[in-house]
Amino acid sequence: QLLYRMAFAGFAMMNLMWISIALYSGADKGEFRTMFHWVGFALATPTLLYSGWPFFKGAWSGLRHFHLGMDLPIAIGAAITYLYSLYVTLSGDTQGEVYYDTVVNFLFVILVGRYLEAISKRQAVASTQRLLDLQPRVATVIRDGEEHIVPIRSVKISEEVLVKPGERIPVDGIVVGGSSSVDEAMLSGESQPLSKRPGDQISAGTINIHGVLHLRVESLLQDTALGRIIRLVEEAQASKAPIQCVADQVVPWFVAATLGIATATFILWVGTDFDKALMAATAVLIITCPCAFGLATPMAIAVASGLGARHGILVRNGEVLERFSAIDHIVFDKTGTLTKGAMSVTAVAMAESAWQAGEEMPMKIQELLSQLSAVERYSEHPLAAAILEKAGRSHDVIENGSFINQPGFGVGGIVSGQQLYAGTAAWMDHNGVERTPSLESIAAQLDQQGVSSLRVAAGGVEVALISVEDPLREDAQALIERLKSDNIRVTLLSGDRRQTAELIAQRLGGGMDVIAEVLPEEKDRVIAQLQSKGEQVAMVGDGVNDAPALVRADVGIALGSGTDVSIASADIVLMSNELEKVALASALSRRTLRTIRQNIGISITYNIIMVPLAVAALITPLVAAISMPVSSLLVIGNAARIRTLFRKH
Repeated sequence: QLLYRMAFAGFAMMNLMWISIALYSGADKGEFRTMFHWVGFALATPTLLYSGWPFFKGAWSGLRHFHLGMDLPIAIGAAITYLYSLYVTLSGDTQGEVYYDTVVNFLFVILVGRYLEAISKRQAVASTQRLLDLQPRVATVIRDGEEHIVPIRSVKISEEVLVKPGERIPVDGIVVGGSSSVDEAMLSGESQPLSKRPGDQISAGTINIHGVLHLRVESLLQDTALGRIIRLVEEAQASKAPIQCVADQVVPWFVAATLGIATATFILWVGTDFDKALMAATAVLIITCPCAFGLATPMAIAVASGLGARHGILVRNGEVLERFSAIDHIVFDKTGTLTKGAMSVTAVAMAESAWQAGEEMPMKIQELLSQLSAVERYSEHPLAAAILEKAGRSHDVIENGSFINQPGFGVGGIVSGQQLYAGTAAWMDHNGVERTPSLESIAAQLDQQGVSSLRVAAGGVEVALISVEDPLREDAQALIERLKSDNIRVTLLSGDRRQTAELIAQRLGGGMDVIAEVLPEEKDRVIAQLQSKGEQVAMVGDGVNDAPALVRADVGIALGSGTDVSIASADIVLMSNELEKVALASALSRRTLRTIRQNIGISITYNIIMVPLAVAALITPLVAAISMPVSSLLVIGNAARIRTLFRKH
């Protein structure tokens, strides 16, 4: 529609140009003058009604809601210039001038500017379209033993979908047949294809590389992981940052000031030259259109959130970008955030036997791990996963109703008629467990080395000590160093003993604060204490027990591999699980806010320079119409410069 209106105005402009040339060449006397006036009227009237309709519609809509919008000065300028020209034409005034060409020319130029703005906006939010393109339009469904290619909207939950090599996965589902490697790079940022076999979860938008996969449909369209990502990006691009809310409040006053200046300009010149007064006032109305001011914030947010999504950084809304730019303290949960969250059992010590990784495991220890796995099966702690992996297949079963779980301390349950406890020293004391001196001696040595360990008790007596290791992420140290170089304070938050937590901090390069021995329910209290000191705090975590702290923080950041609860609680989600994206998100927020301020500066500077020229009648409405969209395009181009941040990284 915008292109059609622009083309219509362009056609009228070219024809009116010939009439103007004729008038300026001397055909401005008698019947020729009158004829050219009526021809100008015939061309300008449909142009004003059709090409100028969006401006009149926008102006009227704003007035109906008692809002002075950006279209009002343009509509008034075009209408007044046209009505004056119509008066001269109808009255047959031989002295007055008509300005049909001016009306058509500046409508055409403004529409060209709006069209270029629309193209630039489309490019700015192209990241959303790229995500939409990941969603296949059709799927191959197995019905009554036969393959049917159907539109994705007609697929039902729990149906079986067939995905051939090279095809995109159309749904979120569970592999029920076949095996393959799947490329998840576009969705999660994972560079290496991931092996998928029966029982594995698989996401829409990923690519099946080789092998045929049979999936049971779990979710479709907007309910898939891809759909939720798209919705999050769209909401972010449509959202407003606080600085934009201020700008929106300023615009009506800006328009009112424009109308006042235009009126004063007309009064200033009308006593000496009516035509000059009309053209100067019209130029003021056009040149002070606050379009650039209105674009300053939304364009920067649209570019930033779209580019962030392309690089695995999902920002919930524009306000988050503004808040993150002010962050001066980032708190990292240790387990699963700075570490890989994939704990492994490295050693087991019992009173009568011991085992270390790489050795053959004694039968006694195998039996203990088998029994312990029956209890840990109901725990969500990473330690539980490590024990289950090391125990392998177990036939031991916990008695119904006997499982107990105290987050931050340990678990317990009855297996084969015997009460088992696994957890911290405090958990042992809480349950009245009798300590074993030889195991306590080993525990003391492990504590000095900063090695995490788990105590196990059976029948009220401490029987084993399990050593576990959770390796640091490869990019953790580089991230910490970069944040410190950006003058951002960094804190390690851990439930480990202080000695263990400080050892990890040293391995990360030192120079960071350590808050240790923190229970899960105390994490949000720690964040609140830091905020009470006037600090702007961001929290990075991935577990269920991180959710309250993520909500409490000024900005909550969750890793994409985290739980649904932590992701739902976060302001920013890092889909690729690359910790370096925390620093990139911080840089993106600062660049975005700086760009918004630059854009507002461009708009203000433009008006400071151009308005006095228009008031002094040194600028015609046509020149004003040309310069007005140029200011908007400068704002759009400046917002597009945010892309250079990602080229550097």
